[in-house]
Formats: sequence, C-alpha cells, structure tokens
Amino acid sequence: MTSIPSKNLWIRRQQCPCGDWKCYIAYEGGAEEASPAPEELVNTEKASPEAIVAPYVGMLFKSDDDAFEYYGKFARKNGFSVRKERSRLSPQLGVYKRDFVCHRSGFAPAKKSNGGHQRDRKSVRCGCDAKMHLSKEIVEGVSQWFVAQFSNVHNHELLEDDQVRLLPAYRKINEAAQERILLLSKAGFPVNRIVKMLELEKGIQGGQMPYMERDVRNFVQNCKKVVQENEAMLSEKRENDILELVRACKAMKEADDGFVYDFTMDEHNNVANIAWSYGVSVNAYSMFNDVVYFDTPYRSIMYGLLIGAWFGIDNYGRTIFFGCVLLQDETRRSFSWALQTFVRFMGGRYPQTIVTDLDPELRDAVRRELPGTKHVISICNIMSKVPSWFSLPLGSRYEEFKSEFDALYHMDNAEEFELRWNQMISAFGLGADKHIDLLYYVHASWALSYIKVFFLARIEKTAYSKSTDAFLKGIFNVQTCLPRFFEQVGVAVNIQHQARQETQHVYLKTCIPIEEQARSILTPFAFSALQRELLQAMEYATSEMPNGSYIVRHFKRMDGERLVIWLPEEEQIHCSCKEFEFSGILCRHALRVFIAKNYFELPERYYLNRWRRECSLLLDADHNNQSVDDEWFQEYQSLAETLFAKSSRTKERSDYVRGELTKELTRILSEVRNLPETDGVTMDSTVSPTSRNLPGTNGVATDTSVSPTS
Repeated sequence: MTSIPSKNLWIRRQQCPCGDWKCYIAYEGGAEEASPAPEELVNTEKASPEAIVAPYVGMLFKSDDDAFEYYGKFARKNGFSVRKERSRLSPQLGVYKRDFVCHRSGFAPAKKSNGGHQRDRKSVRCGCDAKMHLSKEIVEGVSQWFVAQFSNVHNHELLEDDQVRLLPAYRKINEAAQERILLLSKAGFPVNRIVKMLELEKGIQGGQMPYMERDVRNFVQNCKKVVQENEAMLSEKRENDILELVRACKAMKEADDGFVYDFTMDEHNNVANIAWSYGVSVNAYSMFNDVVYFDTPYRSIMYGLLIGAWFGIDNYGRTIFFGCVLLQDETRRSFSWALQTFVRFMGGRYPQTIVTDLDPELRDAVRRELPGTKHVISICNIMSKVPSWFSLPLGSRYEEFKSEFDALYHMDNAEEFELRWNQMISAFGLGADKHIDLLYYVHASWALSYIKVFFLARIEKTAYSKSTDAFLKGIFNVQTCLPRFFEQVGVAVNIQHQARQETQHVYLKTCIPIEEQARSILTPFAFSALQRELLQAMEYATSEMPNGSYIVRHFKRMDGERLVIWLPEEEQIHCSCKEFEFSGILCRHALRVFIAKNYFELPERYYLNRWRRECSLLLDADHNNQSVDDEWFQEYQSLAETLFAKSSRTKERSDYVRGELTKELTRILSEVRNLPETDGVTMDSTVSPTSRNLPGTNGVATDTSVSPTS
C-alpha cells in the first residue's frame, strides 16, 4: 500500500532537543507542511465535514483533482471510498471527461488458474453503481469542471466511521510517521512495538491509528527491499546532485562576483557541508546586521542534509534573506562551521543578536563562535514543541498550563518569573519532567524578563516567524532536488530584492505634533508601531517623583506601573519596560512623559537609523550617530532627508518624487560611468557609506570572495 519515497522530501526536524532519541516533535497542523502529500496540494478550501454536501449536477470545480478530493471527503463522511475510473482524451482539451466511482463498483475479473496454490481472497467489488461523472469546459479562456451526472445509490451496506477509516484509501502513513517508523525499525524495534510507541506518542487508544499494524509491516518490508535494490543508485544520485550543486555555485560566482560560497569535504572526499550567499544579501547585511535569525527547520530525507537559512529584517519590516547552508549532521562541529562561514561571508561583521531554535548543539556553537553576540531562543520555536511535550501528560489541564506558560513568558520582572515558575511546576506536578528542566536551563535566552535588554527589531513576533517559514515553503516542493533547490533559492532572493516597498501614505490619528514628525522620518512599518504606542500613551497618567523620575500608570489597570527616568541635560529617557532597547521604538510610557514635558518633537536619538526611510540606508546599521567628515556627503544627506520628509506628506508628492528621482539618479549614474575611473587623485574610501567604519573592516571594503575549503 505504501512505499519508500522515491523523490527528495523536505520534512520538519523531529528530533527533540532534550537529547532522548526516542522523543520527537509532532507539529500542530500536520507534520508535512514542507512536503504535503499529493492529496493535500489542491485549491479547494478545506471544508469541515459538516459543510460537505452531496455533489449535484452542475456543481463546479477548478480542476478534476479538486472534484476528486471533494468526492473523497463526501465518501468518507458517508461510509465508502472512491476511486478513479475511466477518462476521455481529446487533442484540443486533453482529458475532458472523468468518472469517479464507488470502491465497490464493477466486478473483479476471473482469475486464471496456473496450477499452483492461489489465495482464496474474496473481492469487495459487487457492481455498485454509485458514481460521479465530470465534464470539462472552457469559459472565457479558463478551464473548469462540472458534474454532468451523479448517483449516490449503493447496492451494499455503508460503513460506520470506525470501519470506514480502515478502507485502503484512507489508511495513509504520512511522511513524518514514515520517518519515525524507519528510525524505530533501524533501532531494532519490532513492528508491534513500533505501533504501540506511535500510539503512546500521539495519545491514541490502541487500534485507533489511521493505519493498521500490517500497513506498518508492509511499509518496513518495502523500504528494506527498495533500499537493498536501489541503495547504489540512490547513493550515486546523491553524490551527483551535490557535485552539480557545487558546479552551480562556481558558475554563479563567475557570473556574479558578489556571490560567495564555501564547502567542506569528508574523509571519503565527498562534499559534507555547503553554504552560499548573494551580493545583494551581503549588501543588505552591511545595513541591517544588528539582528540575525538562523532558522534550521527542515531536513532532506533523500540527501540526509539539514537546511539552515539566515534571515534579517529591513527598515520596512520585510524579511531579508542573508544566506543558506546545507549540513550533513546536527553536531556542534557542523553548526560552528556554518556560523564561521556566515561571518566570513559578511566581511567579518558579527551580528549584535542572533535568534535560533532550541538546539543544544547549536547553542554551544553560538557561544563558541559568536562570543560577543547576544543569543535568543525563538519563542515561536519553543511554542511549536510545547504540545508534543505536555499535551499528553497534562491531559485536560494542558490548556490551563499553556495559558500559564504564556503569562510567564510575558512577565517583566525576573524575580517574579522565578517565583511563578516554581509555583507552576508545583501546581502541574512537573518537577521531574525533562522538558521543563530543559526550558528552565535556557530560560535566560527566551523569557522576556531576561531578553528585553537585547535588541531584536521586532523579529520575535509571530508574523516574522511565519514570513520566514513562508519563504522556505515557497522554495520546497515534493520534487525539489538539490540543483533545483539552489535555483529556487536564487529566484526567491531575486524576487525579494526586486520587490520595491510602495511609499504608503499613512494617516495621522492624533493632533500630537510628535506624530507628524515621526511620520516624516520613519518608515510606515516603524511609524505604525510608534503610532500605536502614542495612542496607548493617552490612557496613562504620570506622577513626578522628587528625583525627577516618573511613575506611569494606566488609568484603569492597577498592575503594570512603569518607572521612567528622565535626564533633562542629555535629553535622555529610560523606561523600566525596556521597549526601546528591545525594538528600537519608544514605548507608550516614555511618550507619555515627553508629552507631559511639552515636547512637540522627539530628540533625534529616538529615531534609530535602522527605522528611518530610504535615505537612512546610507548610514551605518549600528545605533550610534556617527558623523561624516565630508561636506558634500553631509549636504547630500541633508537634501535627501528634506526631500523624503516633504514628499511623504501626500500621495501626489510621493508619486512625483519617486518618478523624477529614479530618472535623475539613473541619468547621473550613466554620466558618472562614462567619466574616467582614475585621475591621479587619491580618494578616501570612507566616503562610501556602506564601507564606513564597519566592524571587522576598519573602513575598507572587504573582499568577500570565498574559496572552497577542505
């Protein structure tokens, strides 16, 4: 019924970071998010069983696959399964008629006797006439399928729900379960023990799995047979594809000097690890290297490789791709090589903060290779593991635990966190739980009360995690071999680079002058965040203390008061909530104090360069307001700031400037290229805004060409 996958499949990493090889992660929403089964790749909305009505003549579908999926759901709900029967083909329309029938339609052909022993297996086919007949039509150049005939009259009994799930059409072993079964089989577990373990891990009663023990046994036997027959061929294909990937990197380097790549060889002289990045990614990193998200979510079944990708966030809140790596294993040595290579690609510039998943080997590698970088563990990655860890042992109390855990994550005070953590462990009886021990061991890397002092540029938000996952999902499909994967990464990066942020006309929501000033300086993404804080600030009251500090409280809520320290000589403000240090956006508490102090404009220091509009890209990515000695550059910077401030006030102004500025800059660039490249006068390279005083470069542009290493 089920065979070993013959194509490359990218599945989510399932090995649990607790170190127990028998423990694995089952992701909510289906484990095959990266490589959905063919029956999941349809355009039809996933209707609930209650919403499925009987097909009727004239019912429309976008494709015949959509129709088959819908009919299959209807059949499952009504106690039978369906199969594809006849189809008709024409030169003009291709397949233009389809018949889908009940699984008991027709009669089994008579078996020919060959004199040997034959199994006396009775056929389930009994001539049932239930079917759905489809026809294809072209409407305004778009093809669609409609139900031309439908019959739901069966000549046999329909099955109950606990019986229909045992029909062969519904006994599917998904890819995640296949991987788990193979792992347990290689460890020497017999089939009956494998099934028992799967039932325990999923919290399912015995005999209630969507497949039977014999299906698991057949799968294991088929896998062993296929591996024995095809191991040599698959091994050769793996080696050829990896070598083709290396050749593709070399060709890309010849075509684009900004492209960088590196790889290592194992003891058998085979490629073990390979990483690459693009010129546009390196340039983007030079401007937005304050926060890096290193995501390692998927593993290839066929190649046995782990994929890692480095991402960042730009001043418009968009995800930036920095680089990609394929690793042969998940050891500290492999992760260390990946991190070393990434820093080398980026000209020796270390990120200020790096966000990763909950992997002990990766955590050790970060501590070793990035000693000056703050390390944060993604809360989204942790929350994706929580159901696998606690839903089964806690049972009906799991939702209560999840709510308490979320409250712990959002706590501001470290001492209160420690106290409430111990109370939670006691209340839910988790004192001896290994996963709770793991979470507490690294709590200083994920709990807000500890990481609020790290700059994260808002990438801790769930929306950012979804955007990186969407980027990777856009690259993968069931047939993605390594060379094709490399091409798709390049296409995705090119599309991402060419996508231009539309200059949005953002509307003011208050009469506060600070809001108008912020709109003229910040990007729409950053301004929207500040605007939300400004609106919330109106709900807070301030109380000045004798030392000049302020206590800021909400007008209704009694908890959550904040201490705001105001230093008038330096025009500096510090809030105990640490939001500005965390995201680079002033919090509602600090804004409330500025308003109380009759500030009509915020000091420049509170408009970070990384959140400013396009002209800010000419500045360093750090948060220091460093000066530029060259008068012409200062003049250009001033003109650019004024231009963007004035043009952002109306859509008409914005559209006019965008059109005219692009034409003028293109004309000037064309004329500059026609001028002699040298005139005997030495120019200071620090005039270049992208190479000026960058960490690891000392103001000199670094050659990012990387040679393969063994």
